[in-house]
Amino acid sequence: MNDSSGVPKTAVIVEDDAEIRHLLVEVFEGAGFSTVSVGNGIDGVQAVISYQPTVTTLDINMPGIDGFEAARRIRQQSDTYIIMLTGLKEEADLVLGLGAGADEYLTKPFRPRELRARLDAILRRRETAQSAGAGTTAAPAPRQEQVGPSFPGGRHPVSRHGDTDAVPPPPSGASATMVIAESGGEVPASPASDGALEHVGSTAVRHRDLVLDPDSRIVLIDDREVDLTRTEFDLLATLMESKRRVRTKADLTLVLRGESYVTSYFVGEADKRAIEAHMTNLRRKLGDSPTNPRYIETVRGVGYRLTAEAGSPA
Repeated sequence: MNDSSGVPKTAVIVEDDAEIRHLLVEVFEGAGFSTVSVGNGIDGVQAVISYQPTVTTLDINMPGIDGFEAARRIRQQSDTYIIMLTGLKEEADLVLGLGAGADEYLTKPFRPRELRARLDAILRRRETAQSAGAGTTAAPAPRQEQVGPSFPGGRHPVSRHGDTDAVPPPPSGASATMVIAESGGEVPASPASDGALEHVGSTAVRHRDLVLDPDSRIVLIDDREVDLTRTEFDLLATLMESKRRVRTKADLTLVLRGESYVTSYFVGEADKRAIEAHMTNLRRKLGDSPTNPRYIETVRGVGYRLTAEAGSPA
């Protein structure tokens, strides 16, 4: 099955429970994906390397290696969207799973309709990235050297990912079409200040010593490259674009789904906790303290925004 861009949509399902694995196959094939399903983490990593799927689901408690380790290994060789499915509900597990490279996190038992909504959101997010020229694809080939704008010190961004194995043809799948939720009212936002980011080169922007280039998807601090997941990069890019405008957790959830407006898909507490976990991991990688922030500050009870420039009023 191909999407609107003509690229095959493949899903790798890594789940040791046969009944849940069968349910996942039904949901994915109902959404138009070809599926490859395996029952342990080691086979799951190999399947992702071989098929380079659009989406991968990972159980956490599996024979061999667990879902956390599988996600880390997958992230070294693939840009597949990772959805973790687990019975674990502790906040630490959520942070660990997203920190290992997962994009989404659903707890069991999950509703098939909720998973389907997440799939639709992932596809919208991918299409948005493609139309913006960000280079996100359904089945990414090994990355070549990328040349972006000139950064301070004459540094140019270079890919972090190595070559992968050749991709065999994916299996045949069902032919359902994607269903997109209808739009509703606009997400309310806090007023923005008139502070502007410094532009570096043609597309990159700077906040203090933090530089982000949306075209090459490279982040630098003091000329040192910061390795972020796709979701962490998108959150940081959104906050930098918004400058001092506060972005709520619900707002950021919709941004990650590729939506600008409230839809029929509910933004729940689990979604907001996922944003908090992503922000925890993002701050850790930036070396930013939530109590004395340099880049991102929490507006208690509302959301997040960039800190004021040094010497500027809040």
